[in-house]
Amino acid sequence: MFSYICQVLTFKIFKFKVKGNFPINKKLIVLVFPHTSNWDFIIAIGVRTFLCKEINFVIKKEYYNFLTTNFFNSLGGRPIDRNGNMNSVEKISEMFKNNEIFRIAIAPEGTRKLVDNWKTGFYHIALKANCKILPVAFDWKKREVKIFEVFTPTNDFTNDLKLLKSLFKGVKGKIPENSNL
Repeated sequence: MFSYICQVLTFKIFKFKVKGNFPINKKLIVLVFPHTSNWDFIIAIGVRTFLCKEINFVIKKEYYNFLTTNFFNSLGGRPIDRNGNMNSVEKISEMFKNNEIFRIAIAPEGTRKLVDNWKTGFYHIALKANCKILPVAFDWKKREVKIFEVFTPTNDFTNDLKLLKSLFKGVKGKIPENSNL
């Protein structure tokens, strides 16, 4: 029900369109930029429902409890314990290994607030899990979710990051001042 409400909000109320095609890859990092508002989650769930694709996201395990577990799981949520022996890159890489189909949405900023630099975990996960990156732009100004071509990391982090960022030039988030390239 919540997924359907998100879909209605995304396409009927906010009037978003989807540009591009979602690939057939069973394992992907879905790199979603920019993430400037809680509304981005609603758009993401709306698009996920529209595309009929299994796309997961990680959420701090502290948000999981007897009231929220079924809700988050139904939306593709995967709890992650940021404490313990393994770091987040290791833990998410394990999720790729343990699932036949695993696509995970990651915002490179790691927060809705303005940051100077992207977090690099998505790139290291892609290398470690041997999967590709699917850049997806949430452009609130154009009311468009743009799905780019699948990107294969080359192990040249600096150039790969420059190329990925160039795809998002001109994209405006819901709160534009919370985003920069």
